[in-house]
Amino acid sequence: MRHGRQKATDLSQVKATFVRLGRRVPGVLYEPAAPSGKEDINILVMHSDEDYMSFPTGPELAKRGYTVLCANVMNKEGILFSQNTKLHCVRDAVTWLRGRNGGNVILMGHSGGGTLMSAYQALAENGPDIFSGPDMLYPYRRNDVLPPADGIMLLDSNWGNAVMQLFSLDPAVTDETNGMKLDPSLDLFDPENGFQASGSTFGDAFIRKYQKAQGERNNRLLDSVLERLQRLDAGEGSYSDDEPFIIPGAAQSFFCNKLFPQDIRLMSHTQEAYPLLHADGSTTHEIIRSVRKPDCPESMTHSFWEGARFLSVKTYLSGYAIRTEEDFGYDEDHVWGIDWASSYAAPPGNMTHVHVPTLIMGMTAGWEFLASETIYKMAASEDKTIAFVEGANHKFETARHCEAYPGQFGDTMKTLHDYLDGWLSSGRF
Repeated sequence: MRHGRQKATDLSQVKATFVRLGRRVPGVLYEPAAPSGKEDINILVMHSDEDYMSFPTGPELAKRGYTVLCANVMNKEGILFSQNTKLHCVRDAVTWLRGRNGGNVILMGHSGGGTLMSAYQALAENGPDIFSGPDMLYPYRRNDVLPPADGIMLLDSNWGNAVMQLFSLDPAVTDETNGMKLDPSLDLFDPENGFQASGSTFGDAFIRKYQKAQGERNNRLLDSVLERLQRLDAGEGSYSDDEPFIIPGAAQSFFCNKLFPQDIRLMSHTQEAYPLLHADGSTTHEIIRSVRKPDCPESMTHSFWEGARFLSVKTYLSGYAIRTEEDFGYDEDHVWGIDWASSYAAPPGNMTHVHVPTLIMGMTAGWEFLASETIYKMAASEDKTIAFVEGANHKFETARHCEAYPGQFGDTMKTLHDYLDGWLSSGRF
């Protein structure tokens, strides 16, 4: 989100130390400045692609007495599951934390970090065979022994890097080498299709047509790249090891090709009632509703640098590919037609293999909060908890621009981390 700024976290109660785990994993270790009795509960914070060494959960939980390592995977986007992998970065961090004080290690995955952490824990608990079956688009090809964590927290995790890639595809693209050739009948930003810069209300027929075309384009790309992988494996590719894969109108860093940022009726509430945390410290149990506003009033498909997605064949297949079924789509409260078992780049499928204590939380001013319900319902753990923070955006900051009156949502950073403190210190670890 691009709205407002949260006040900086007070570091007076926190000790921060830069560390490097081996050659690949830099991080900052956040510890309480004074003994707390909770410092042997270690939290590992990592994202699948971005720099998270200063992510606020580090100092916020250290301030509450925990040891938190905010570490980075490789700085450049690479293959998610192969030699020098991001999974091995998680392994190195888990091993290092466990060796420091012998305490519990809890994984924290935020946004795309949910993909990395859920895949890691699923493999660590069950071994590589779970991701090696015929249903996998790109079967896991290693025999790693990964030390499992003792718990996992997915905080405003999205549906996974693969599904967010699917949601980002512009189905109006008619030529996979060109971001300028569009089908007007599928142009999300054409007023004749219902678009309005201040917020759109698309007709049901256009929504269904758009989503169907989006799923079809996704599967065409999959078929194309799987054919290229066969040629690579046969030694007939453009290079010996991998080759570029550029997708016009597919950048995930913008919301411009997604229906739900423009038409906020979509993905706007949960199917069932869950705990909702309020600014005054109270909790209600209700259907959770989004408080977000419309965003992204223009397309970026025409732009090479801002609209295209730059991957390789193997990077795409290992970290951003998922199969859609013929009826793929979504409405105001759920997503359907996604083969969750076809990819390990999607937390809902990964969490069917995870049995440690699980905490799932969504932020009601974020674009991805509805994924929390999907992940929660599919999670296998018998000890699983879900809650939502009213008025928090995707970065946990208070969405002031969404408030009906000043102070309505309070300090969402505090609300969230106070709840984490309660869950972590409840005796389950």
